[in-house]
Amino acid sequence: MADLVITPENVIAGADAGTETGAAGETIIAGQQLYRSSATKKLMKADNNAASVEARTAIGTALNGGALDQPIKFQKSGDVNVGAILTPGATYFLSDTPGGICPAADLGAGEYVQLIGIAKSASVLTLDYKYTGVSN
Repeated sequence: MADLVITPENVIAGADAGTETGAAGETIIAGQQLYRSSATKKLMKADNNAASVEARTAIGTALNGGALDQPIKFQKSGDVNVGAILTPGATYFLSDTPGGICPAADLGAGEYVQLIGIAKSASVLTLDYKYTGVSN
């Protein structure tokens, strides 16, 4: 398997969505996993094999895209249509592709495990961000 193939225009927050906003620190696409840089306070793409713990710790799913310094709304909790085909009941994790989401089978050696959520249906992911600090 591979990272989820996300169609950005299909990323839609659920009715129970917990959201926040911030400025983009780089180009971001809807559906990508984000962290907030402590140095710039801007949103960046999270990556499970990044050098810093901060960059490996996703805090939300981008609900819209934008270029540097544009406003980004992101979802931290609740249900989200991630714009991809999911396996109901499966768990999904932060990928080693910046901003990506992958199934558990795609977590490689040396990658840090961060749960993003559990598939509620073939299109809806219930977000449950948990950074373990454990390298696979």
